[in-house]
Amino acid sequence: MPTNSYRNIAPAFLVPCIALLLATVLCSVRAAAQADTVPADIVGAWKGNLGNDNAVLHLTLSVVKKGSGEYAAMFDSVDQGSQIPASGVTFSGNRFHMEVKAIGGVYEGTLSDDHNSLKGTWTQEGSPSRPLVMQRDTAAQSGHAATPDGPKEKPFIVPLDVSVPVAPRAFQANQKMQLVYELHAVNMGKWDVEMRKIEVFSADASGRSLATLSGSALDGDIAHPGVSVTDAAKIPGGTEAVIYVWITLDKPGDVPAALVHRFTVKVGTYPEELSVDMKPSVVSSNATARIQSPLHGDHWLAGNGPSNTSGHRRALIPIDARAAIAQRFAIDWVRLGDDGATFRGDKLDNKNYYAFGVEAYAVADGVVTETKDGIPQNIPGEHSRAVPITLETVGGNHVIIDIGGGNFAFYAHLQPGSLRVKLGDRVRTGQVIGLVGNTGNSTEPHLHFHISNASSPLGSEGLPYTLPSFEVQGSGWKWKPSDGVAPVQRTNEIPLENDVVRFSEK
Repeated sequence: MPTNSYRNIAPAFLVPCIALLLATVLCSVRAAAQADTVPADIVGAWKGNLGNDNAVLHLTLSVVKKGSGEYAAMFDSVDQGSQIPASGVTFSGNRFHMEVKAIGGVYEGTLSDDHNSLKGTWTQEGSPSRPLVMQRDTAAQSGHAATPDGPKEKPFIVPLDVSVPVAPRAFQANQKMQLVYELHAVNMGKWDVEMRKIEVFSADASGRSLATLSGSALDGDIAHPGVSVTDAAKIPGGTEAVIYVWITLDKPGDVPAALVHRFTVKVGTYPEELSVDMKPSVVSSNATARIQSPLHGDHWLAGNGPSNTSGHRRALIPIDARAAIAQRFAIDWVRLGDDGATFRGDKLDNKNYYAFGVEAYAVADGVVTETKDGIPQNIPGEHSRAVPITLETVGGNHVIIDIGGGNFAFYAHLQPGSLRVKLGDRVRTGQVIGLVGNTGNSTEPHLHFHISNASSPLGSEGLPYTLPSFEVQGSGWKWKPSDGVAPVQRTNEIPLENDVVRFSEK
């Protein structure tokens, strides 16, 4: 849901507040125990600190080398309980480079002659570059018991139990069709199962290929709730992995009625790859909600908006003994000024933020099914919360509206006393719901908005939606009108992560 407690490492709203409170997106990453001789490679576990004594983040980094020769890495902000897969990982000579797309970060460092330290620079969109020195962590452990060699003979089964807990539903974004869903894969054997490739096909007679996931790109799509691993592609025996899938197709006619998944894996130390096809998974035929925009005006940035690496996308949270992703397509709407900043003047005053006090509107006709009011405003900042954060307060002052068709609109972090509706009210499209504020687990004024399938901020499944019309003015936290980027009109689409949007005033 809402914002980022990553103020020292990322721009506001980087990691949703609910994800930081409860998410089991990924567990701590610990590298395998080092050999007596320190390797001359970058492979292994690293740790370092970013910031100063007043605000320091303790970071760990795990780097592995794949059988293909590619490098993969996992970046872990220990204090914030968040682990993020890196991409674009390279090591050449003594130069190391990685990108952490989920937070717009890049780290570049030089390996020391003794191979024990990385000295480099952390750069992040919207923040100045800062030095970051990482030391090799020779005490780090693998996080699970060593797997015995084997099997000695070719397994007659692939020991995976894979399910699609929520059927994919087609929607339009960036002028193409999108299918977004998760695979939950349980390794029911005693040897590691390494995911080498996942192929997705249409289940009809054509059997056409829709997507292929492999290499470091696949690594970045795999999470291991509750388990420490050094290699994201390996699923230890008796554990589960969650694979986040995002498939882009050209046009509506390309969306099949069902999907077939083919998994190419290695089991333990057996040298040959094995493949297994999953039974067809049905694509939802339910209509995607068509709504009006929850805000008016321009310069609205879709923080944590829909993407396969967004904090909202990965917020798999167990509520009432069932894990769900209510925020699968959620957006933290923050407003930019002409200078690209979210505020002017004193950054500790909510009134100085461009989003503060803006009216939030009903996106469709409906009935109010939940409200929360009376939570006081936060002072803007990473560690400033006016109340302890719990399941009751995490969304701040909020409203949920049943807009029909199994769709519920959720508005979070509204100003106290600003709600214009109450439980049971029937509302009309365009009616004012409340004013944008900074309450609950929020670092600065913004509107968290999403659609889900039940009247529960977290105990529901997030659903896609489309807006009839909006204009993409640009992209990213550094966007300014003076950039001269030509705006692009969108119809019947959902905005994507970091789009800067102009909404209709109607």
